[in-house]
Amino acid sequence: MALITGKRKSAKRKNQLRVEKIGGTSMSDFGKILDNIILQDPKNVYNRIFVVSAYGGITNDLLEHKKNGKSGIFKQFETRADYRMGMNTLKKKLFRINKGFVDIGLDLKSANNFVTDRFDEATEILKSMDAVMASGYVNRTELLFSARELLASLGEMHSAYNSANILNNRGCNALFIDLSGWGDGNEFTIDERTREAFKSVDLMETVCFATGYTKGTEGIMREFDRGYSEVTFSKIALHLKPREVIIHKEFHLCSGDPEIMGMKRVKPVCNTNFDVADQLADVDMEAIHPKASKALETIGIPIRVKNAFEPDHEGTLITKNYICPESRIEIITGSCAVTSVSIYDTRMVGQVGFDLKIMKTFSDHNVSFICKMTNANTIEIIIKDKNYSKALLKDLKANFELITYKKVAIVCAIGSNIAKPGILGMAANALARKGINILAVSQTSRQTNMQFIVQRNEFVEAQKVLHETLCEQI
Repeated sequence: MALITGKRKSAKRKNQLRVEKIGGTSMSDFGKILDNIILQDPKNVYNRIFVVSAYGGITNDLLEHKKNGKSGIFKQFETRADYRMGMNTLKKKLFRINKGFVDIGLDLKSANNFVTDRFDEATEILKSMDAVMASGYVNRTELLFSARELLASLGEMHSAYNSANILNNRGCNALFIDLSGWGDGNEFTIDERTREAFKSVDLMETVCFATGYTKGTEGIMREFDRGYSEVTFSKIALHLKPREVIIHKEFHLCSGDPEIMGMKRVKPVCNTNFDVADQLADVDMEAIHPKASKALETIGIPIRVKNAFEPDHEGTLITKNYICPESRIEIITGSCAVTSVSIYDTRMVGQVGFDLKIMKTFSDHNVSFICKMTNANTIEIIIKDKNYSKALLKDLKANFELITYKKVAIVCAIGSNIAKPGILGMAANALARKGINILAVSQTSRQTNMQFIVQRNEFVEAQKVLHETLCEQI
C-alpha cells in the first residue's frame, strides 16, 4: 500500500481547482478509484474536492430501489413496520463494506464506530418522529419528508467519512466535509451550508471528500429527490468556480448502450453540448441531473464525464456552445418505461387554447411529458410509466371525448448537429426493413433529437437498427 508523504507546494492557481463527483457503483470499487483517479498522479492529489455518493445499493436500501421501486427502510417507517430491524440489518451490511476496505487503509474500528453512532442516533430520531406522527397533532407529510432526508444522508456520510479516513491513513491531508448538518442546529439554506463548509479550508493543501447529501431549510429532496448528490456537486462548483467539473462513472458516454449494441460497436462521445445532455436526461439516461447542470451551463462551467476505470481517456466534454462540425447522430438511446396517452376530441380543430385544457389536467397531477404529437383532432402525449395513474386517466376521460393509453417505448437519435437532409427518411426506412412500425414520431426544427415511438417489445431491436444505420454506416 503506497503512502503519500509530505505536502506539495501551493503552486496551483485557484482556477485549477477540480470539483469531481464519484457515483455509487464506482465508490464500491474504491481501491480502483484510488489508483485510477485520486492517486493516479501523486503530485496532484490536493486542490480537489470529491463529492461522493453512497456505496452502490445503499441508498436503495435506505429509501427504495431507484429502478424497480422495491421498498427500503423509508417505506418501513412510513407504514409503521419494523424499521428498527431494517436499520440494524443495514448497519451490519455497512460493517461488512468497511471490512472490505481495510487492505487499502481504512481504520476499521473508527469506521464502525462512526456507523454505529450515526445509525443509533438516526434510529432514535425516527422513533421520536414516529411518536409525534402517532399523536395526530402534526402534518404527517412534512415529517415523512424530514425522515426521508435523514435516511438519505446516512449513505453519503458513510462513504465520505471512509474516503477521508483511508486517504489520511495513506499519508494525505484529507478532510471529511459533512454537509448533512449532523448534530448542528443551524438553519442554513443549501447555498449557505455549502459556503460555510468551505470558507476556512485551505484547498490547495487538502483533498476533500464531501457528502453528496446537503441539508438545507428548503429540503434538497423535495425538488431533486434521488438527484440530490448532483445538486450538491453543482452547488459546490457554483460557489468555488473551478475551470471545469468532472463526473466519474463506471462507463463512457457512448453512441449507444454497450449491453445492447456490444462493446465493439459503440464509441465514446468526446464532445457534446448541454442541449444534448438535457435530451438524454429526458429519457432518464442522464449524464447529470438537468436542474444541476443548468446552473453550470448558465455561468459557463463545462462538465467532463469520464469512465472511472479508463483514467487515461479524456471522456466527454459537455460545453454550452459545442456544435459537431459535421452533421451526424451522436447517440442512440431511449426508454421502454413510457406510456402513450392519446386524447381524441372533435372539438379540438381550430379551437385556440384547447391543448391548454389538456396540459392543465397533466399539471394538476404533477405530470410532465417527454414529447407531444398533434393533428386536427388528436394530441398524443408520451409520459413516464411512473407518472401514469388511474386518477389522471379518470380526469382526462371526464373532460375529453376519447382517451386511450398504451405502454410503449421511445427510441431517440440525438446529436448537436443532426440537420442532414434525408436522415429522418434513412431512420424510418431502416426500421421499416426490420418490420418495426413507427407508432408516432417527433422532431423539432432545432434538430437535436428524432424520437420514434414503437411497440415496447421492439425497443431493443429498434436501437440496434438505428445505431447500425445512423452511427456505424455514416
